[in-house]
Amino acid sequence: MAVNHHRTLRMTFLAVACSVAAQGAIADITQPAGFERISSFSTVANLPADKSLDSETSAEIIAATEEGNTLVYSDGPLGGLGIINITNPKQPVADGFIALQGEPTSVDVLNHTVISAVNTSESYTQPSGIIGQWDLKTRQQLAGCDLGGQPDSVAIAKDASFVAVAIENERDEDLNDGVLPQYPAGHLTLVGLQDGMLDCNAVRKISFSGLAEIAPTDPEPEFVAINNLNEIVVTLQENNHIAIVDGNTGKVLNHFSAGAVALNNVDVEEEGALTFDGQQENRKREPDAVKWLDNDRFVTANEGDYEGGSRGFTIFNKKGEVLFESGLDFEYRAAMAGHYPEKRSGNKGIEPEGLEIGTFNGETYIFVLSERASLVGVYRDTGGAPEFVQLLPSGISPESAAAIPGRNLLATANEKDLIEDGGARAHVMLFEQTATTNQYPQIQSVMVNGKPIGWGALSGLVADQDNANRLYAVNDSFYKGQPSIFLIDASSKPAKITKQLVVKRDGKPAKKLDLEGITTDGNGGFWLASEGRTDKGIPHALYRTDAEGNITQTVNFPPELLAVEKRYGAEGITRVGDNLWVAIQRSWKDDPKDTVKLVRYNIKTREWSAVRYPTEPTTKGWVGLSEITAYGDALYLIERDNQLGADARVKRLTRVNLADAKPVALTEELPVVTKKTVYDFMTDLKSTNGYVTDKIEGFAITKDGRAFAVTDNDGVDDSAGETLFFELGVNGQSFSLAK
Repeated sequence: MAVNHHRTLRMTFLAVACSVAAQGAIADITQPAGFERISSFSTVANLPADKSLDSETSAEIIAATEEGNTLVYSDGPLGGLGIINITNPKQPVADGFIALQGEPTSVDVLNHTVISAVNTSESYTQPSGIIGQWDLKTRQQLAGCDLGGQPDSVAIAKDASFVAVAIENERDEDLNDGVLPQYPAGHLTLVGLQDGMLDCNAVRKISFSGLAEIAPTDPEPEFVAINNLNEIVVTLQENNHIAIVDGNTGKVLNHFSAGAVALNNVDVEEEGALTFDGQQENRKREPDAVKWLDNDRFVTANEGDYEGGSRGFTIFNKKGEVLFESGLDFEYRAAMAGHYPEKRSGNKGIEPEGLEIGTFNGETYIFVLSERASLVGVYRDTGGAPEFVQLLPSGISPESAAAIPGRNLLATANEKDLIEDGGARAHVMLFEQTATTNQYPQIQSVMVNGKPIGWGALSGLVADQDNANRLYAVNDSFYKGQPSIFLIDASSKPAKITKQLVVKRDGKPAKKLDLEGITTDGNGGFWLASEGRTDKGIPHALYRTDAEGNITQTVNFPPELLAVEKRYGAEGITRVGDNLWVAIQRSWKDDPKDTVKLVRYNIKTREWSAVRYPTEPTTKGWVGLSEITAYGDALYLIERDNQLGADARVKRLTRVNLADAKPVALTEELPVVTKKTVYDFMTDLKSTNGYVTDKIEGFAITKDGRAFAVTDNDGVDDSAGETLFFELGVNGQSFSLAK
């Protein structure tokens, strides 16, 4: 019966997807109203005084005080709780840190105290932990109760009569490939509350042994949630099981398998291409987070852990009946927004992990957090099939969220800190419900034949020479199995990727390309610039294609250039008559400090020449070029540093007059051109209130003089996955093509 139900849901979803394919999308990704990000808070701001700036931090589980002016989040790497003052939500302020004797696994707030589960385990086989309570004003510990095992999720009953704690006693994934059972078994613990204080003398243990079909002797409770009737829903993720417990009596009221889903047209290969043509039959849900919608229905985020992960979310009732299955809806929407994590295709895709439910202005919303896509999917509860509202960009790896309906706010906690890789730090992000048009995504793809056009890592941009609303973009070597040219309709907001041309050689996707630039060839085709990595067998070269992306000509860099090459090669290409101008990203061996080459190749004479371009000096990282675009009597270039967040400084558009750019032979002393800064991208990069990205990489000017820019999202790999696509001059900054 359940299998038929899953198949029906799948067929219904695919039928809907196919029926709207001709219209170009599942549905509009944006609606007239929704939630907007209004601020971002880096957890580095809450570092204790004895910690250095390079200390790893995280924001994992987050909760808000009743009045909504304070947020508390767990920080596992630092072993404590971070506190944020959001009295002014547009300017969150660090409010201190509570150091704990262990790893906090979850938090909740009661009155003006915070209750946290703390993992103190010595090993997997000797798990231990406490549940503690701290005063948010004095930061003093008020109570602490031994839990007799390793805790995970906590939840406070709405009548403040008890706290539910999932004692996971998690498995060792490196032991016997993580196969269950691994003892000791987990259970549920209920800790009483007396006058708002933990009562360590009122502790009850509820066993789940023998319930699940999968490893019945080793239940591993993951997440708990409590409804208004003091009924507790518990997910046993590795066991693919769900239990309902009466919190007043401790009795298990019901339990059932979380079931499985049949997924059709899903990307299951990590081949550097977005294909969406695989199958996953009988894919176990293995739910992580769970939240009640009302006293009868609850939602699970089906991240998967052991043998499953169905890439979506499910609405159940207490009887165990599936009321709604999202299937691939959320994953497809992530792909359309450029957030699909290709490097997780062989595992669990976008991995929905966290959930939050909030009622705003009379409407109940489901917020589904995708750990790997770094997105929040917002759906409106209708009592039946939820209505999709929008996608929210949430920083890297959102783990949890806290709805604050009284202030029209939503807070997300993002756990990933990339300090070791020099990347973005962990953040808490704040969103506000608004009646204005949603600001994200700024570019999205459409559905074709029931599947989304997958895209990401846009690295070059050019305008169509005849159609003022059409642009073309290329992706870089992150998608090594699918180098592509994307057709963009810039007439709509968000802009739409309407077609994908896979760059091919001899009828197959071309290998050994790292496309960083694109320009038109004047005859319906394109010239592409590939940044070489000779240490990986990728040549420095230019490629000409026909209108369908088939390579018709290859132009390798000449010996004079290759003799001084470094890995950071061509980052942009543009055409001026019979000349192709190529921007080299960074200095090569023969370049004086703070200069890079602008190389010119004449298509007819096959002659190479060059000039040098002066880059801004820097004391941190590097400054180089990302794009070159010819328009009128000038070359426009993106000059940027490789810094992000608060360290970002140089994100500029410069102009070099063609009359002053007089290239000479590569064997001669190259002249240095004069540049003029004509636009600062920082305002645009800050406009969505996230952290400033380092990679603004594409720029184009249409035939009617409108200018567009795009950022590279690194293929959602150790990245928030956000792509900003914007017209210059729309965020309060003027822009003119005049000299």
